[in-house]
Amino acid sequence: MQIIPAIDLRHGKVVRLSQGDYAKETVFAEDPLEVAHGFAAQGASRIHVVDLDGALDGVPTQAALWRAIAGAVSVPVQVGGGLRNEDQIASAIASGVDRVILGTAAVENPGLVASAVALHGADCISVGLDAHDGMVAVSGWTTRTDVEAAELLRRLAEAGIRRFVYTDIARDGMLSSPNYDAVAAIVAEAATSGEEVRIVASGGIANIEQLHTLATLGAEAAIVGSAIYRGTLDLAQAIAEIENIS
Repeated sequence: MQIIPAIDLRHGKVVRLSQGDYAKETVFAEDPLEVAHGFAAQGASRIHVVDLDGALDGVPTQAALWRAIAGAVSVPVQVGGGLRNEDQIASAIASGVDRVILGTAAVENPGLVASAVALHGADCISVGLDAHDGMVAVSGWTTRTDVEAAELLRRLAEAGIRRFVYTDIARDGMLSSPNYDAVAAIVAEAATSGEEVRIVASGGIANIEQLHTLATLGAEAAIVGSAIYRGTLDLAQAIAEIENIS
């Protein structure tokens, strides 16, 4: 299972939110590029970057920063937050971003997802399933919809999406534990939607034991943020123990 460290950008800084609440922000670093270099030096094989301002505002706001990150490290960088039309997606990929993650756009404009896959390939386009009690939230997680995460997965797997990032919003940033039941259910849903459909788990990860559990549940990868920044998880150790032997 791949271990993917996260860099969440807000106002040019590296931050973490609790349960996606913009009023509950902790700043962990002033220099995102330094953080990205550190992750790469510890052996990260991919870095996850989120434009929190963009997710909230509906347009890429920290694009200059995430482009700089993609150009500064030798490992692939995936980006989400505020990417809601084809020009923005194409610009991100052209700038060196390896993979774009669509969230709000996937709910509000599913046709964009299908066209993006057709233009750029399934490996370059992922969909974020950001869920409260199984229901998808959009616009920087500030608006809950009546769309079930499992139903959105089924719909977009038919449109060609092969990789979904499942985040349990209630667990995100809380260092409690992942929602194992929800992860197991969405992994099972992915399996019924096609052999190539994969789940990346996110939210609540605090330690290496929880990563082992996610691996046994069938997650292709896990995104880790707060646990690294708060020191409850050693990234290099996790990569050596889980990613490099599996």
